[in-house]
Amino acid sequence: MRVKFNSPDSWEKRNGKAMANKLHIVSLGCTKNLVDTEVMMGKLQNFELTDAQEEADVIIVNTCGFIDAAKEESINTVLNLHDARKEDSLLVMAGCLSERYKEELASDMPEVDIFTGVGDYDKIDELLQEKKSRFSDEVFLIDGAQRVVTGSTYHAYIKLSEGCNQTCSFCAIPSFKGKLHSRDLDSIAKEVSALVAKGYYDFSFVSQDSSSYLRDQNIQDGLSLLIQRIELIEGVKSARILYLYPSTTTITLLKNIAKSSIFHNYFDMPIQHINDDMLRIMKRGFGRDKTLELLKFMRNLPNSFVRTSFIVGHPQESEEMFEEMCDFAQTFGFDRINVFSYSDEETTSAFDMSQKISDETITHRAEVLGAIAKEVMQTSLEKEIGTTAKIVIDAQSNEHEYLLSARKLLWAPEIDGEIYVNDRTSDEELEFGKIYKAKITEVIGDILTATVDNA
Repeated sequence: MRVKFNSPDSWEKRNGKAMANKLHIVSLGCTKNLVDTEVMMGKLQNFELTDAQEEADVIIVNTCGFIDAAKEESINTVLNLHDARKEDSLLVMAGCLSERYKEELASDMPEVDIFTGVGDYDKIDELLQEKKSRFSDEVFLIDGAQRVVTGSTYHAYIKLSEGCNQTCSFCAIPSFKGKLHSRDLDSIAKEVSALVAKGYYDFSFVSQDSSSYLRDQNIQDGLSLLIQRIELIEGVKSARILYLYPSTTTITLLKNIAKSSIFHNYFDMPIQHINDDMLRIMKRGFGRDKTLELLKFMRNLPNSFVRTSFIVGHPQESEEMFEEMCDFAQTFGFDRINVFSYSDEETTSAFDMSQKISDETITHRAEVLGAIAKEVMQTSLEKEIGTTAKIVIDAQSNEHEYLLSARKLLWAPEIDGEIYVNDRTSDEELEFGKIYKAKITEVIGDILTATVDNA
């Protein structure tokens, strides 16, 4: 995910005068990175945001360092912005890639003026003033820091924790983000309450391993406590939890989500594979049977939405293992599937494994499973036809001026799809950011159409 930011009205002018210093900022990678970018924006509100990098006095790229493709995108983005920037501007490379390769990048990228990692987002103003790089020992975990929520007037991501205690064979995140470090419930509740006071009512709770939340504080079912706490906050209308981990997700947790009046039966659990031997090689903790038990329980809950991800081409993945995963992906009944090609990452245990899969085979397998993922999504969308759902209208669509772009309130923003509102039951104007009941009427390609009941 790549996000650039245009200036909101509150940033355009202060005291009736246009501000002198201009900021161009790009957020790469996941929504957790986006929260950190928003913290930097909160510290730099004396700047005017600009979409034109050649006009910016400061350019910041919050990088992703997860896999090769993300690393390449991060480096290319920085270099392209350097080529277009004006003289005497400051170019800042922040985030995961900077943290993971701090020594190498400082040596190999003289184009960058300031390097900073994952520990100093809330000190970005100090770094700009000092014009020097900094890498704190501790990872930054938002706790009361002001942030500028972007992309929506009603939805915000809330970060639960940083780091991860899992030892997945393919993942380098613990090597540069460290062990699990959870926020206190009070810290999260205060942030949500403050956002509700600003008009936000829909929240997605995120972390590397959300179902391990508070386990570093010796609390085994922290998410259940979170659900209870968030339900006490008046004004929260909708919530979902992203990134459940199989071996730390329990049936009790799933039941508590299902009982909640605010949290949707939205289950995003990246299982990565389904073959028993492959799951063991990947160090995923759970085998096929227990993973399937969780998935079936999720699927059988009313109005549930089940999303997962798979990795193709991990070392020692046989053709039979891959076919087993394809069969499962095609038949289980997922609503959405992400497909990732294995990336050989140093500092991971898979990096030193034998029986590596060729790039050609990995590409082919990703294409095969990707086609299945499209079929799965299409089947899920077709099941929506004729149903009534709560939707939120976000903006005019890019397709036609008479179509409005919306999503199901159940869905996570950006990733689960788009609905075109093409009719309503009364002449009353529809409002952006407002929840409506709508009847799903058709699926065109991978987009649903709906009639809003605003009578």
